[in-house]
Amino acid sequence: MDLPASVIPVARLKRTLLTVLGWVLVLAGVAALVLPGPGLLLLCVGLVVLSQEYEWAARRVEPVREAAFRTASDGVQTWPRILLSCLGVLGLFACGVLWLLQPAAPGWWPVDQRWWLLGGWPTGLTLVFSGLIALGLLVYSVRRFRSNPYQGDRGAS
Repeated sequence: MDLPASVIPVARLKRTLLTVLGWVLVLAGVAALVLPGPGLLLLCVGLVVLSQEYEWAARRVEPVREAAFRTASDGVQTWPRILLSCLGVLGLFACGVLWLLQPAAPGWWPVDQRWWLLGGWPTGLTLVFSGLIALGLLVYSVRRFRSNPYQGDRGAS
């Protein structure tokens, strides 16, 4: 069955947009694995988007989802881990607020003032937003996995 000529560009546009969005999310997820942010979550969402168009991505969604759930579950199994996660969230908020307020460089700062708190308010907003995401994920993990640790394929989550 031949598709009308007007449908082909729409399908191609959809595929292109899904591919670009998926790769942006995957790259952001990889970056957030080492930077503040929900790396495994972004990576998983990016793969889910790419799996709409590519079989290779569909095969990789489940292992990343398993790793994300296992990491979330492991992170809330002891009170010291939960406390450290809370401190991390507070640290992200504190850094975000510091960047938003843009105070003058302290006396111990060894280089020029212009190198103090690079990025300005966009960096501050990103840090605060990352803190909100981290807080939401922490609350979700505590509620879902604290009393019922994630078992993956070995049992019910």
